[in-house]
Amino acid sequence: MIHYKNREEIELMRESAQIVSRTLGIIAKEIKPGVTPLELDKLAEEYIRDQGAEPGFLGMYDFPNTLCMSRNEVVVHGYPDKKPLEEGDIISVDCGAYKNGFYGDHAFTFGVGAIDPEVKKLLQVTLESLYLGIAEMKAGNRLEDIGFAVQQHAEKNGYGVVRELVGHGIGRVMHEDPQVPNYGRRGRGKKLKDGLVLAIEPMINMGTHRVAYLPDNWTVVTGDRKHSAHFEHDVAIVDGKPDVLSTFDYVFEALGLPKEDFSVPVKL
Repeated sequence: MIHYKNREEIELMRESAQIVSRTLGIIAKEIKPGVTPLELDKLAEEYIRDQGAEPGFLGMYDFPNTLCMSRNEVVVHGYPDKKPLEEGDIISVDCGAYKNGFYGDHAFTFGVGAIDPEVKKLLQVTLESLYLGIAEMKAGNRLEDIGFAVQQHAEKNGYGVVRELVGHGIGRVMHEDPQVPNYGRRGRGKKLKDGLVLAIEPMINMGTHRVAYLPDNWTVVTGDRKHSAHFEHDVAIVDGKPDVLSTFDYVFEALGLPKEDFSVPVKL
């Protein structure tokens, strides 16, 4: 069942999403060779609690950390560990926050130091795919229009679109209906309307779209162990148009990067 939100609820969700956005901005300043994911996890938990919120992932489905941190061939759901980040790594940082009865859920994939140009292209295309999907989140469109836009752009660039893992509705619980695949056929699926709030999150692999689960039953890796990228925004439909509740502005500011470095091919 889909739970549509009113304007007041959407603004509360924006507050939770923005806490996550600021958390990612803080993490962005600290991502460098030699830093451990566990150190970053502790920093994120402290900041979220300082905002009067609770870490959204901590304890959910027995997950033991504030951040999901997924390095290189890990697609999503990686545990923060004590292994220092290395020059040339990429790492997806997925974070959630809960405040005023609503969740925010938001992710960015970072390069650690200088990264291979081909890997940088993977990040760029995945981010472009996210915004192309967001642009389809308009009243009157169909749910699979979002995934169709993501899939077309990623596959046009030679990448694999993960099937087994999807975006989702979000609100008073982290994972609400509907599921939001990153693939699909235009014109198919439930009709979109005002008040829908989705976490749209392309997971795009450099090679095969297939994935495998490690023995911990959490960590998801690419089937061929090539790199994977993951970006995520919380988006509401307001007055028929997509309203992005989260932002990457804090990340770009922290990295000292002009937004043009991660330019997007659509105007929302």
